[in-house]
Amino acid sequence: MSRFTDEMYATAESARRGLITGEPDEPLRQTWGEIHRQARCMAGALAAAGIGHGAAVGVLAGNPVDIAPVCQAVWMRGGSVTMLHQPTPRTDLAAWARDTETVVHMIDAQVVVLGAPFDAAEPVLRERGIRVVTVAQMRAGSPIDPVDTAESDIALQQLTSGSTGSPKAVLISHENFYVNAYAMIDRIKYSLDDDVMISWLPLFHDMGMVGFLSVPMQVGAEVVSVTPLEFLKAPLLWAQLIGKYHGTVTAAPNFAYSLLARKLAQAPDGVVDLSSMRWMWNGAEPVDPDTMIALAEAGARFGLDPMALAPVYGMAETTLAVSVPDPGHGQVLDIVDPDLLEAGGIAVPTTRPNGRRLATLGHLVPGLEGRVVGRDGQVLPPRGVGIIQLRGKAVTSGYLTVEGPVPAQDADGWFDTGDVGYFTEEGRVVVCGRVKDVIIMGGRNVYPTDIERAACSVDGVRPGNAVAIRLDAGDKRESFAVAVETNRIDDPAEIRRIEHEVVHAVVAEVGVRPRTVAVLGPGSIPKTSSGKLRRGSSAALLAR
Repeated sequence: MSRFTDEMYATAESARRGLITGEPDEPLRQTWGEIHRQARCMAGALAAAGIGHGAAVGVLAGNPVDIAPVCQAVWMRGGSVTMLHQPTPRTDLAAWARDTETVVHMIDAQVVVLGAPFDAAEPVLRERGIRVVTVAQMRAGSPIDPVDTAESDIALQQLTSGSTGSPKAVLISHENFYVNAYAMIDRIKYSLDDDVMISWLPLFHDMGMVGFLSVPMQVGAEVVSVTPLEFLKAPLLWAQLIGKYHGTVTAAPNFAYSLLARKLAQAPDGVVDLSSMRWMWNGAEPVDPDTMIALAEAGARFGLDPMALAPVYGMAETTLAVSVPDPGHGQVLDIVDPDLLEAGGIAVPTTRPNGRRLATLGHLVPGLEGRVVGRDGQVLPPRGVGIIQLRGKAVTSGYLTVEGPVPAQDADGWFDTGDVGYFTEEGRVVVCGRVKDVIIMGGRNVYPTDIERAACSVDGVRPGNAVAIRLDAGDKRESFAVAVETNRIDDPAEIRRIEHEVVHAVVAEVGVRPRTVAVLGPGSIPKTSSGKLRRGSSAALLAR
C-alpha cells in the first residue's frame, strides 16, 4: 500500500478531526472515519461500474461534502482523479462540452462522476458518449475494501490553468502527494490537535484539492470547507468562519485578500474575530505587497496578527508547495534597484525612493532543491535573475496531453518552471513574472505584473482586473496595451478619466507608456478556471 493511502485509511480509524461543510446555512461536521465509510460504499459502486486499478475518473461536482468521499473512493480503487473544468452561467455549454470531451479522451476516463450543482450537465455529457455515474448512485453502492496501491500510481491528473482548447494535465503520484504533504506540515509546524484549516478555494484547483482536501484527509486535520460561490456572495463569511471555528490556517489568491481588506475596512468593530489566525497564505497569482499591508491595517481592529500574512509560491507541478515562509515572519519585502533588475538581470538592494518592492515567498520547502539559470543555461548566483528550476520527490514526472505523455524533468531531474525570479542571499525565493509574458522595451525587461498593479491603483478599476497585453512580441520595438474592467462602463466621462489615469499611473510607477488603454465592463478580461489572467488570450480585447 502506498504511504498516502496507508496513512489515509489509518487516519479514518483513529482521527477525531474531520470535515465541516454546508456553511453558512446547514453546517455539517463529519469525521474522516465517517467520510471513509461513505467512500467504501462509493468504491463499491465504482467497482460495479468496472473501475479498477489504474483507471482514470473525471469528477464534475461542486460541493466538498460530495467531493471528499468521491475522491477517496477513486483512490480506494487505485484510480486517478481529474477535477473537470466547471461551467458557469456565462459558459457556452456547447464549447464546454467539446472541451470536456477532449479532456475525457485525453485522460482516457472510464467514467465521469457527476454531482450538484452540475446535475443538468448529464444529458450534454451522455450525448457526447461520455459515461456518467452520479454521486447519488455512488452513495447507494455496497461497501468494499480498498485495493493495493503503489507509490508510483497516479492519484491526481491536475488540469493546468487555461487548459481548455488545448488541455494538459499534471500527473501527480501517490509519492508526490505524501512527500509534499509533510514538506508543508513540517515547515509550518502544523498541530493536529490545535490547528483548524478554513477554505473556500475551488477543489478543481491544486491549492484547494491538495492543500485543503487531500492533505487533511491523509493526516487527519480539521478543515472547514465552503464553496467559492458562498465566498463571493458574502466575502466576510470567510472571516466569520475563522472566528467561529478558531481557524489558524487559510489560503487564497491576492485578489481575494484585496476584497477581504476592503470589506474589513468597512465592517463595524467586533463583527469578526481573526485573533486565532496564524497562517494566511497568499499564492496562486502575483502577490501585491500593498494588498498585504492593507489587509494587516484593516484586520488589526479584529485581532489579526500581521505576522500571519505569508506570501507563498506553489504550482501543480510540485504537487502544491514550492516555498513557504518560516512561522512568525509575516510579509518580508525585497526592495531592489528597478533599472538593474530590468536591464541588468540582477536584483540589487536599494534605498532609493523608486526601489521596486517585491514580496519574498519564503524558503523552499523540505525536499525541494532550486536554482536559477540564465538564457545560456548557466546557473546564476544569488540575486541573479533568470528561470527558476526545481528538483525533488514532490516534482511531477510529466504531463498528459492530447498528443500523449510529455516529460517534465530533464535528464538530471530538473523541472523548468517558466517563472522568472531569483534567490536572495538568505535563500528566500522571489518571483518577478512568467518568462513568456515579459515585455522587452528599449533593452528593459518590463514585467506585466508591475503594469497591472499600477493600473489597478486607479479609482474605478476593479481590483485584480487589469491585464498588460504584449504587442509586437519578438520585434526590436515591443510595446504593450492595457485593458481594465470597471463597473462604471456606462459613464463616458468616467471611461475617459480611467483611460487617462491608467496611462499616468503606469508611466509614473513603471516608467513606460502603454500604446493604448481599453476600458471594459465586468467579466471582459479572460481568466483561467482558477481566476488567473489569460494574458495570451487578451489581445482580442483590443478589437472591441
